[in-house]
Amino acid sequence: MSIGLNALACIGKSTLNFCESCGRYIIFLFTTVFNGLRPPYYWRQIIRQIVDVGFYSIPVIGLTAIFTGAVLALQSYTGFSRFSAESALPMLVVLCITRELGPVISGLMFAGRVGATMAAEIGTMKVTEQIDAMSTLSTCCYRYIYWPRILAGLVTLPLLVFIFDIIGVLGGLIVSVCQLDFDAQQYMKMTRQFLQTSDVTTGLIKSAFFGVSTALTGCFKGANSSGGSAGVGRATMNAVVMSSITVLFLNYILTTIIFCK
Repeated sequence: MSIGLNALACIGKSTLNFCESCGRYIIFLFTTVFNGLRPPYYWRQIIRQIVDVGFYSIPVIGLTAIFTGAVLALQSYTGFSRFSAESALPMLVVLCITRELGPVISGLMFAGRVGATMAAEIGTMKVTEQIDAMSTLSTCCYRYIYWPRILAGLVTLPLLVFIFDIIGVLGGLIVSVCQLDFDAQQYMKMTRQFLQTSDVTTGLIKSAFFGVSTALTGCFKGANSSGGSAGVGRATMNAVVMSSITVLFLNYILTTIIFCK
């Protein structure tokens, strides 16, 4: 009997902690947006974050994209060859990359690199009382620290996904031509024939949500870290895990909404 009560108490405590975290997360979001939309605007910080978050993520996004497209082409060819439908390979590669793999894999890579960086950086500022010092000097940390990072996530991840789409399709083309004996001109002709503007815009819209959620999660976890270097490590780990789960959850929700239309 006591074991059952203890288990029930643990479930209740976990549920309350989860609800509290969700409430604090939502309050943090609205507070950041409310303060960020008001002047003054720290354009130098915004541009710096866009460069750090976006430009320096291009190499990892590019490498991930080319190998994703290459593996997708190989695996698809193996499946299609069993039904003598190898000609459908370009269609599958371009649709899978633009609609699903591009935004999701880029979002997960973005969460691993950018979410961890933001959580560690802000967490270090938190435990070393730099954020408290800014507040003492009448500098709004929401406007100076958090808002530029969220804007950077909103702007850069769709651009990174667009780059992922191009390089991913190129990776599929290279493998198809060099290993699977496809004609390059015919491959590109079929790719252009099946690709629609809505396929690309769907992935870009998803990625905008992923970018905001990842940056917001990294800022939130970093701002609520405590306990010295160990606390910063926990905040960084939690930021990556929560960002990745949020990307997958939002992907399902957004795909459901788009599919229902």
